[in-house]
Amino acid sequence: MEKVVRIFRSHRESDEADREYFRSLTPQQRLDIFLELLWRGRNGDEAAERLERVYRIVELSRS
Repeated sequence: MEKVVRIFRSHRESDEADREYFRSLTPQQRLDIFLELLWRGRNGDEAAERLERVYRIVELSRS
């Protein structure tokens, strides 16, 4: 994936540019980007693998 830096004057202008960019991609290119991000989220971050999930059960009183 090619990295490009662009400067915008507002968030709205940035959002519009994002929408235009993704509209210009083919469905296969969009899928490739999605799979790359999914892979990075699952395999690219060692710290996330070490995080423990903690759950707390709270009993509510019936009044």
